[in-house]
Amino acid sequence: MSSSSGEQHSNTDTIEERLASVTLDSHLYDPNHTFPQDNDAHDYQDDDDDDDDDDDSKDRRALKTRLMEGTTEDIDYLKASLTTRMESGETLFELGCEDDGTDMMLTQDEYNQCLATMSKVVEGIGADFIDIGGDNNKKKGGHLMIRKRLTSVEDLLEIRVAVVGNVDAGKSTTLGVLTKDMLDDGRGKARVNLFRHPHEVESGRTSSVGGEILGFDSKSKVIAQTGRKMSWEEVCAKASKIISFVDLAGHEKYLKTTVFGMTGNFPDFVMLMVGGNAGVIGMAKEHLGLALSLQIPLFVVVTKIDRTPPNVLADTLKNLRSILKSKSCQKFPLLVKSNDDVVNSAQHFVSARLCPIFQISNVTGEGLDLLRNYLNILPSLTKYDTTESFHYQVNDTFSVPFVGTVVNGTIRSGIIHVGDKVALGPDYSGNFVATTIKGIHRKRVAVPVARAGQNVTFALKNVRRKMVRKGCVLLAYDKEQPLPKVSRRFEAEIRILYHSTTIKQKYQAMVHCGSVRQTAQIINLGQNVLRTGDRAVVQFEFVKHPEYLCEGAKLIFREGRTKGKGTVLRILDDDS
Repeated sequence: MSSSSGEQHSNTDTIEERLASVTLDSHLYDPNHTFPQDNDAHDYQDDDDDDDDDDDSKDRRALKTRLMEGTTEDIDYLKASLTTRMESGETLFELGCEDDGTDMMLTQDEYNQCLATMSKVVEGIGADFIDIGGDNNKKKGGHLMIRKRLTSVEDLLEIRVAVVGNVDAGKSTTLGVLTKDMLDDGRGKARVNLFRHPHEVESGRTSSVGGEILGFDSKSKVIAQTGRKMSWEEVCAKASKIISFVDLAGHEKYLKTTVFGMTGNFPDFVMLMVGGNAGVIGMAKEHLGLALSLQIPLFVVVTKIDRTPPNVLADTLKNLRSILKSKSCQKFPLLVKSNDDVVNSAQHFVSARLCPIFQISNVTGEGLDLLRNYLNILPSLTKYDTTESFHYQVNDTFSVPFVGTVVNGTIRSGIIHVGDKVALGPDYSGNFVATTIKGIHRKRVAVPVARAGQNVTFALKNVRRKMVRKGCVLLAYDKEQPLPKVSRRFEAEIRILYHSTTIKQKYQAMVHCGSVRQTAQIINLGQNVLRTGDRAVVQFEFVKHPEYLCEGAKLIFREGRTKGKGTVLRILDDDS
C-alpha cells in the first residue's frame, strides 16, 4: 500500500528525474514495514511450520490481489494498515503500485474494482476519499486523498502557513480569494475583509499579524460560499482539515512584526508571494532568508500573471529559480504546471530542498485550482509530543468584557483541559503565579480540551492583563515540583549571516526566540571578534528581564542590517 511518503514509482519518471539531485531520507519513504524472517527459527521447525507458512503467505499476498478479491479478511487487513497511517487524520494513498513500487498494470475495470474495495475499507474506518490525480479517460492508477470524518473542532487537522513577501505582492488579496471563493476585481476588493485596522483599508497594506482559515471537508471539498466570508465557526463545523494562514506585513517598517509572526506562530510552511511584474525585490529576499534561517519548508506563489508581459514573467521565474538554486538557499525549484506536479511535489515535500513554484492570477482565477489542491493534500511535517508536560507560549493578550484576561498562543507539548491548573510566567521579576483555565477556544469555537501543536486561546481565572505579556508561558502546575528555571542569561551557538564590520563583546541586538522578543547583549564572545559567516558559541544576557527559554530552541537576532541565527544550548544562572 503506497502513501504520500511511499516509494518512487515509474509513473512519475519525469518528476523523479527532476528530483534526482534531492537527497531524501529513505525511512520517510517506506511506511510499509515488511519484517524479515528470523533465520534462527529454522532450527526449531516442527510439523506445525506448514500452517505458519500458510499464514505468512496470506500476509504477503499482493496488494492488487487483496483489492481485487476484497474478502472480509482482506478488508480487515487493509483497514488495519490504513489506520496506522492515519494518525494525523489523513493520508495520500497511491492506487496502482504495489508496496515495493511495482506497477499493478491495472485495466479500467480492475481499477474500478479496486476503487470499490477501497470504498468499503475507507467507510469502515469512518473516513472518505477522493481521487485527486490521473487521467480519468485512461485510468490505470491514481492518488486517493483519504481523510477521516471529524465531529469535533478539537480533533481538526490544522496546518499553519505563514504568508510573506514584499509589499504589494498580493498576499492579502490571494488569501481573500482563497477563503471567500471569489475573484478579485483588480483593485483589492477581495482583501478588504482581512484587514484589522482602518489605516490598512485606506492604504491597502497589512501592518499587523492577521489570521485567516481555509477549510476542507473529508471529501477534499473547499468550505466556502461564493462572495461571502463564512465565519470561522461555520467553517470549522463542516471541515475536517483547516489551513491557518498567518498574514504578515510586507513593508520594511513592519519587519519587526513580521519576524515575530514567523517565530511566535510556529508555522509549518512558508508561502512566499512574489509579484510576477516586480520579481524578487525588497523584503521578499529578507523573508526568504528568514524562512531559511528558521528551517521552515517553503513554497512560492507568483501572482499577477494576468497583467505581466510574458517576457517579464519569464525573467521573474528565471531570477527566482536562480536565487533558489544559489549556494545560500540550496533549494530545488519545481514549477507546478499540472495536477500531477501538485501530487508529486506534495509527496516529496519531506525533502527540505524541494521548493514548488505556483503561478496564479487573482483576477482571472488561473492557477488557483492547483494551489487549492496543493493546500488540500499538503502533509503536516511538524511533530508534537502530547505525552510530555504541558507547555504553551503566549503571543498575544486580550481583555474581554465579562470574561477577563484571554491569551492566544500555541501549545508546544502536552494536553490541557478546562479547569486544569497551570503556572503563568515569568513576570518582570522572573516569578510564576498559579491560575486556572476557565475556557478554551480553538478557531473561535469553545472546546473542552486542546493538544500539542494546536493554536488556541485560554481564558484565565483571576489574572489581570498587565500580569501577562508576549513571551510568557503557561506550564503544567505542580506545587510539589520546583518552579521553572528562568534566567536573563543563556548560551547559544550562532552564525553571523551579515554584519558590515565586526561584532565584539557587549554587542546588543534584538533576539527573537519563539514568542520571546527582547534586546540582549553578548557578555561572552569566546573569541576576539565575529564577522559575516563566522560561527561561535556565545553567551547572551537579556537587557530588561528574565525569560523562559528551552534548550534546542531556534533564535534570530537583528540590529539594523546585521542578521544572525542560532540555537539555544543551555540556560545559565544569572550569577554565573
